[in-house]
Amino acid sequence: MRADALTDVAGVRVGHATRTGDGWLTGTTVVLAPEGGAVAAVDVRGGGPGTKETDALDPRNLVQKVDAVVLTGGSAYGLDAASGVMAWLEERGRGVLVGPDPAHVVPVVPAACVFDLGRGGDFRARPDAATGRAAVEAAAASAPGGRVPEGCVGAGTGAVTGRLKGGVGTASTVLDSGITVAALVVANAAGAVLDPDTGVLYGDLFQGRVAYPEDRVHAAACRRLDEVAARNAPPPLNTTLAVVATDAGLSKAQAQKLAGTAHDGIARAVRPVHLLHDGDTVFALATGARPLDARPEAFNAVLAAGADLVTRAIVRAVRAAETVDGPGGMWPSYGELYGRG
Repeated sequence: MRADALTDVAGVRVGHATRTGDGWLTGTTVVLAPEGGAVAAVDVRGGGPGTKETDALDPRNLVQKVDAVVLTGGSAYGLDAASGVMAWLEERGRGVLVGPDPAHVVPVVPAACVFDLGRGGDFRARPDAATGRAAVEAAAASAPGGRVPEGCVGAGTGAVTGRLKGGVGTASTVLDSGITVAALVVANAAGAVLDPDTGVLYGDLFQGRVAYPEDRVHAAACRRLDEVAARNAPPPLNTTLAVVATDAGLSKAQAQKLAGTAHDGIARAVRPVHLLHDGDTVFALATGARPLDARPEAFNAVLAAGADLVTRAIVRAVRAAETVDGPGGMWPSYGELYGRG
């Protein structure tokens, strides 16, 4: 049975480390590739990205596969979480072999961060190497094909979308070819996910599954959002992160194309997008378990699915999020304002 999650790509596992309370509202999410790694690429389109090891994923460069991708809170400070993941991989001999001893490896762990500093009340409460290790250990301990917790967990713990609480969401599909495509998103956008005129999520409008809120419900939601906006400082930096994975056999160049087209999924669910205050970054992973037909239309189906799943994952992230009311601010959830519908 499919989990409708990134873990539906066989061998891919997801782990969260979440810190809340005592000034904390942040965390780290690790996507762990199967043994032997996965072909990886990235596309960065936000004007304020915080990333690590993304240059290694350029198709012109040496590294072909990676063993893990780190998505983390804490802005650039939170990139320290990748060090904990590297240490865990090194202990297991996973990484790029750089010497005659099988233990001589350098794990390449691409990472990207979202801005959530101070949202729990303490600006200095942010993920570190220990947080990264906890997240990768959680991924390794998870059941193959298991459910992935969504909402205010991992890197989505302190996420905010416009004036609403954001979080983690995931989704998957199986194409007619039998190829699986899946996405996991950390929705933390400077732009809005909500149509201000109707209260409908932009991502739902794209998907064509729209149930318009009653006028009175939408009016009450607008009043509530206006009330909390005065309490919260405008978010200075935000970012939507995504990992799109497939079991198709892709080259690095094809994986980079998949990462690029997946940004369309963000643009359908967030308006405006890719601003100077965003660090929007999409990673693509391909395990190669299934051959890809050489005809262009076969790859086109993977590209289209990747973008669609990113949109759906953003919707799920927002719907799964829960209201936060703490010393760092107040962010209502979509469910509080409009119901879980």
